[in-house]
Amino acid sequence: MKKLMTAFLLCVIFAPVRAQSPSVAADDGESGVKQIRTAHYLILCDDGDARDTAAEMEQRFAVYNRLFRFDSTPAFLSNAAVPMTVRVFYDDEAYNEYVSSRLGSSRAGAVYLHYSQIGRRELVINRGGDEENNALPYQAFIQFFRAFVSNPPAWMREGFAVFFSGLRYAHNVLTYDEHLDWLETVKGMPAPLSVEKILTADSSSLPEDFPALAWSVVSFFLNSGNSEYMRTMADCFMLLSDDKTDAENAETLMRRITRWNSVEVLNADYRQYLDSRKTFTWLMDEGQRAYAVQDYTGAELAFLTAKNQRPSHFAPWYFLGLLAYEENNFEAAEQYYLASLKLGADSALTAYALGLNAAGAGNRTQAEKYLREAVRIAPERFKEKAETILSRLN
Repeated sequence: MKKLMTAFLLCVIFAPVRAQSPSVAADDGESGVKQIRTAHYLILCDDGDARDTAAEMEQRFAVYNRLFRFDSTPAFLSNAAVPMTVRVFYDDEAYNEYVSSRLGSSRAGAVYLHYSQIGRRELVINRGGDEENNALPYQAFIQFFRAFVSNPPAWMREGFAVFFSGLRYAHNVLTYDEHLDWLETVKGMPAPLSVEKILTADSSSLPEDFPALAWSVVSFFLNSGNSEYMRTMADCFMLLSDDKTDAENAETLMRRITRWNSVEVLNADYRQYLDSRKTFTWLMDEGQRAYAVQDYTGAELAFLTAKNQRPSHFAPWYFLGLLAYEENNFEAAEQYYLASLKLGADSALTAYALGLNAAGAGNRTQAEKYLREAVRIAPERFKEKAETILSRLN
């Protein structure tokens, strides 16, 4: 039941968000800069259409605040660091010049600039490149968090920034893939820090892999399945103060955590939780090993877990298609293969698999269509194999 409660909670946090239409504000006095004002953001754009950025930021805010429940009423907003400023560049050179003039060097993708003066704070985004902006999800959360708590504890700032970096925005919709890239880093540490040392870490002297450690503690509190830990986290959110330093906030939260939780039990549960978590790569390898020895039940469990962990990756869908084919469930296999193809699977290999599947289902027309497509895409790989199967169909 506890795990179901946690799963339900995370489904609520990452449920789809309805995009809101931003309103256009007056010119801010900067020559050539367009403005869009939303409920929580002021978007400044040197070129292009900033409405997509405005919609994205509001969707991100909604997801963040489903968890934190910060006061974002109009009365509060009038006295806080919101509307938060987001400056968008569509020119790569202009972005680098702007950021370098403030930091001494540029930052790839996006950077949040935090100042003691609220009016100077801003998230700066580079839309000038074609590559995916991996920095934006991380920096967007930092801006949100520090708008309400200027100096949060290091573990909470870094941990949740990594946690929410799995939020990706495309085609006007936010999707979430749990960010497990750091899991192997934490598991591979010969002497990882204890939970209490992570929770009290000094922002001025953080270890190199601290974001991984901070994420692991956040993931533990949210996903352990223990409702007491989730309640502890909720209490910590309410105890954060915008008037305290990061060290003072960390100390306040540590007192709350240790007041109701044994440090020894907390550390033991944390280690057990880490041991129980499997990376996407581990799950895929385990599934393929099980498939190779015809342990189809074990393979299916591993691939389904991998799919749920990273639903936007093609590999689990493809291998689930193989399993369905082995069980003569040709309709399900076709759907899995088509899903994997849509998500970026090898087009020639998937076409060949679809051809085999259609042949197994007795659909000669579809089998010929897919097999000839595989040959067209990669004749050196599939011509001989496809012709053998086609000869049997005639």
